[in-house]
Amino acid sequence: MKHIARYIDLVFCLIVLPGIFLLSPIERWAHHFTTYTVMAGIWLYALYFINRRIAIPLLFVNKRERVKGIAIILLTVLVTAVFSGIELYTPKPVVFDDGFSQYLPRVAQYRQVLWTSFMIVEAFSFAVSTLIYSTGQIARLKEAEFQKEKAEIELYKAQIKPHFMFNTLNSIYGLFLTRNENALPSLEKFISMMRYVHLSSNKDFVSLGDETEYIRQYVDIQSLRLNKMTSVYLHIDVRNENLRIPPMLLVTFVENCFKHGISSVEPSTIRISLTEDEGTLLFSTSNLIFPIKRIGEHMGIDNCRKRLNLLYEGRYRLSIFNNNDIFKVSLQINLKS
Repeated sequence: MKHIARYIDLVFCLIVLPGIFLLSPIERWAHHFTTYTVMAGIWLYALYFINRRIAIPLLFVNKRERVKGIAIILLTVLVTAVFSGIELYTPKPVVFDDGFSQYLPRVAQYRQVLWTSFMIVEAFSFAVSTLIYSTGQIARLKEAEFQKEKAEIELYKAQIKPHFMFNTLNSIYGLFLTRNENALPSLEKFISMMRYVHLSSNKDFVSLGDETEYIRQYVDIQSLRLNKMTSVYLHIDVRNENLRIPPMLLVTFVENCFKHGISSVEPSTIRISLTEDEGTLLFSTSNLIFPIKRIGEHMGIDNCRKRLNLLYEGRYRLSIFNNNDIFKVSLQINLKS
């Protein structure tokens, strides 16, 4: 896409704008008003790149940046008006002029050419920028879909891999053998989790309420296999459960806590917090690292970062802290924009 944009810029600079100049009496102006002609030409070239690279792209961002873009465009109009205000010569009156046209103001030909060129540059740069932006959006949507599918594959591997199902079912089986009162509710949660994973995999967004309920069930199921050495603290406070969020976006960070933050012989604590207020989602996790080694940012977390970039660019903040002893994640997303 970048190469196409460069080719369009070259076509405009080498063909379109020179063609405009050749259709005007530039030879006479260049001979009598050389400085003005050169400066006006430089300004039209600068105008095109100001619009293409700065002003018009700002129109496709948020409201604040849109105001900046409009201000820059108005500034270019003002500069063009300054060029137009320079008087090179006074237009001669038309001798045989009659009718309504005799009451119209006489505009020098060089001013007509300047404003015509200005409007052509504005229209061309806007059309090109809109085309590039639209094409880029389509490419971004396709990339988002690709990354979503890739992330879902990784999540399926993490959530439904054989040892996870075996350990969970084995824990539930032990509850049934001991006639534990949590046996049947745990089995129901496990079935509900599998149903959610299957159904949400075909959706781009799910409700925040459904996603938080899945996280609750996931933590409950994972806690079945923990002994007294590990403490798990889960805090969820969501005011608007109808907000939309990509499915299984947060559970990768939760899964990471149970994958690296538990020990059967050493005390450990896992803390998970998810709150939402006025459309702003705050999510954080904290856990010790067992064994003590640098775990880095795993493939699942890398996929989550890519999905965040594609779906919430400019609307999220992700911070990951790892000192080889403690692993912390802090994520803030504006879900309402």
